[in-house]
Amino acid sequence: MAGVILNQVGKVYSGGIEAVKGISFTVPDGYFCVLVGPSGCGKSTLLRMIAGIETITSGEIRIGERVVNEIEPANRDIAMVFQNYALYPHMKVYDNMAYGLRNRGTPKAEIDARVQEAARILEIGMLLNRKPRELSGGQRQRVAMGRAIVRKPQAFLFDEPLSNLDAKLRVSMRVEIKKLQRALATTSVYVTHDQLEAMTLADMLVVMNGGQVEQIGPPLAVYEKPATTFVASFIGAPPMNLLAMTGPEACSVIAGVPLGLPSEGGIVGVRPEDLTLPDNGERPAGSLALDLIVNAVERVGPETFIYGNLQRGGDIIVRVPGQASPPSGERITAIAPRDKLHLFSADGRHRLPI
Repeated sequence: MAGVILNQVGKVYSGGIEAVKGISFTVPDGYFCVLVGPSGCGKSTLLRMIAGIETITSGEIRIGERVVNEIEPANRDIAMVFQNYALYPHMKVYDNMAYGLRNRGTPKAEIDARVQEAARILEIGMLLNRKPRELSGGQRQRVAMGRAIVRKPQAFLFDEPLSNLDAKLRVSMRVEIKKLQRALATTSVYVTHDQLEAMTLADMLVVMNGGQVEQIGPPLAVYEKPATTFVASFIGAPPMNLLAMTGPEACSVIAGVPLGLPSEGGIVGVRPEDLTLPDNGERPAGSLALDLIVNAVERVGPETFIYGNLQRGGDIIVRVPGQASPPSGERITAIAPRDKLHLFSADGRHRLPI
C-alpha cells in the first residue's frame, strides 16, 4: 500500500483549455479519498492523470515513493474500476478476473488462490463460470472490483463506478465498496458527481470546481464549515440557503445582534434543516428570522420540504421533521439560531467568522 501525492498538477489541452489548474494534496496511506464536483470540473481528468491514462502538463504525481509522471499505466501498481465495468464479454468471470495476472506471468496456483479469495470477499463464487451477459449490473460491478482486488495494488482508482446502477442498487453497492476498502485498507481515490455518495464513502473529501480545489477535509467538517458558497451549495441536499446582503443591509442586525459582515456586504448562509417554524411567532434574540410566502410543500415520509419566496426577495427552502402542511400562499416565519449561520465574503470565495 502507499499514499498518493499530487504537487501542482495541471492539464492544458490543445487550444489552451485548462482542465486542471495546479492541484496539490496528499492522500495518506489507507485513506478513501473522494473527488466530487459538477460535470466538467476536472475530477475525472485528475483521476486519469493519476492512472497514467492522461498525460500531465505540469506538476508531479507520486504513488508511494515513486514519481510516476513518466511511468506507463500498467507499471504504476494501481488498479482502476470503470463506470462501464470494461469486462471482456467472451470470457467467463473467472478469466476476466485472472486476465491481468496471466499477462504478468503469475503462477497458475497463485492466480487461482487470488481469484478464489476475491470471489469469497465479494460473494461471487457462484458466478465464476458465467459470462458478463448473464450477470446483473450489480454483479458485473462486483466482478470489476474483483479484477482490481486480485492485483493487490498500492492504490485503487474508481471512476464513477455506480453511475450505471439504479438508485436502490447504488445504495447497497456503496455500502459494499466501503466495507471492502475498510477490509483491504488500500489507498483509494474515487470520482463521483453525487455528493451523497461522496459524503458516505469518504475519509477525505476533495471538492472541485472549474479545474480547482475548493475545499479538502473530512466530509462532516466540509459540510459543517464550507469554505466557499460553492461548497455550501454543492454539499448538502437540499442545498444551503444563501442570502446576499449589500449596502445598508451589510451593517444590519439579526434580532438585535450584529452580523459582523464587512461594510461592502456579504452572504449569509443557513441550511434548510437548521430553520424551524415557531408556533408562537417569537423571534429569539440573536436568531435569523425569515419572512416568506409558501410556494410548494413536499412531504417525504418523516420530513417535509417547504419552498418559499422571501418578502425581501430570493428563494428559501425549509426542512422540518414530520408532516407540516402550510398551504401555498401562506405567510410564515422561519427561524435559525445564530450558531447555525454561515457568513461568506461578497464574492463567495471566503468564509468569515461570526
